Amino acid sequence: MVIEIVRIGQRLVRDDRVTTHVALVSRAFGAQRIFMTEVNPEIKDTLEKINKTWGGDFVVEFIDKWKTIVKKKKEENFKIVHLSMYGENINDVQENLRKEENLLVVVGAEKVPREIYELADYNVGVGSQPHSEISALAILLDRIQKGVQFEKEFPNAKRKIIPTKNGKNVLVKETRD
Repeated sequence: MVIEIVRIGQRLVRDDRVTTHVALVSRAFGAQRIFMTEVNPEIKDTLEKINKTWGGDFVVEFIDKWKTIVKKKKEENFKIVHLSMYGENINDVQENLRKEENLLVVVGAEKVPREIYELADYNVGVGSQPHSEISALAILLDRIQKGVQFEKEFPNAKRKIIPTKNGKNVLVKETRD
C-alpha cells in the first residue's frame, strides 16, 4: 500500500510545530511522502535531518495548491481520505481502507474548504470530540496498517532504538565520512 499525506494550510507561527509533528507521524507511521502548502521551509530541513540520522527516504514536497495534487492523485488511482471530525467513524470504514492500494490522506489545519469533502472518497473521523489532527492521523495510519508499519526497518539508519523495559538503548552505527 502506498500512503501519501497532504497538509492543507497552516495557521502562521502557531502551526510550525503542529505541521512538523504531522510530518513526523506521517514518516514514522508508514507514509512515503507529505505534500505541504503554506509552510516554513525549515520543516523540510528537519525531516531531511531525521531521515539522515534515523534512516528512510520520506519525502517532503512543497506545493502551491492542494486541489492540484488531490486531482492529480485521483487520476493516478489514489483514493482520497479526508480526516474530519464530521466524517464516517473509522470503525466503520477501516476494513475498506485496508483494501485500497494507494491512499492520499488530507490533513487540514484551519477550516478546510467545503470542496475537499466532495473530492474525498472517504471522509473519516476518529472520534466525535475535539482532538488534534496529529492524533487523528496516527490513529488512522495505525488502524489501516494494523501496526505492521512498526516492524519495518528504516534503511540507512545511523541510529536505531533497541526496545528495553527500563531506560534508553540506542544503537549508533559507525559511519566513515
